[in-house]
Amino acid sequence: MLTLLEVRGQGGILGLPMVDSTLGYDVQDIQGLDPVKATLVSSSFAQQDGAQYQSARREFRNIVLRLGFSPDYALDSVRSLRTRLYPFFMPKTAVSLRFYMDDDLTVDIAGRVESFDSAMFVQEPAVDISILCFDPDFIEPDEVVVSGSTTAGSTVSTLDYTGSVETGIEFQLNVDRTLSEFTIYHQTPDGNIRTMDFQAPLVAGDVLTIITKSGSKSATLTRAGTDSSILYGVSPQSNWLELDTGANGIRVYAEGAAIPYTITYTRRYGGL
Repeated sequence: MLTLLEVRGQGGILGLPMVDSTLGYDVQDIQGLDPVKATLVSSSFAQQDGAQYQSARREFRNIVLRLGFSPDYALDSVRSLRTRLYPFFMPKTAVSLRFYMDDDLTVDIAGRVESFDSAMFVQEPAVDISILCFDPDFIEPDEVVVSGSTTAGSTVSTLDYTGSVETGIEFQLNVDRTLSEFTIYHQTPDGNIRTMDFQAPLVAGDVLTIITKSGSKSATLTRAGTDSSILYGVSPQSNWLELDTGANGIRVYAEGAAIPYTITYTRRYGGL
């Protein structure tokens, strides 16, 4: 159950408890917290019934807040409560929402204010605020960091991902010897094997960072304090690793002595 909504914007931080209206605002409804609609692409063929699935993507999220005004008329008015919301919810401005759940889950989502509608000449004044979130996922603010080492054998490390939608990772290899190639094996919870092959000369002191997050994929080499792209080292046939819900098997294969690495990711949720 949702207990608190924090709004972060140009006006600072505004806390909106679900069962407390002492600040003058009564959270009457929040729409748009369910999983968003998916757009499915398919192809049809002559003389063949039905269609063939091609791809799918999820649409952006539209969160609509309905806040009632409960002023203490000795200190506030409906107008003052309304204008106090303007720095947070002026249309076209960026805003971040943080949701607190009673099971200790805390998630963030960012968006842009689409509209701020408040009828003035009504008996029970309220405001409807529409926010478009172009990244539809709710994201835990704290990153998860997992440490490991390369192996020349078949040892697989298990990474249990509890988010409800897939998430990319930041893989960082702290090179302490000469290395020319390695392979990341990822076994998904349903048993499929995905591989990412890397081949480029690395030397002791190098730091290799591979980011597999959708929309910001990259491979960067840090050598002697200088960053440079080394995307050419990732095989074009590689799978860009994304963790799926459940137990993910990870094996970083490299011949020779073990080299330490870290995997950093955030938990993402498709709905609350």
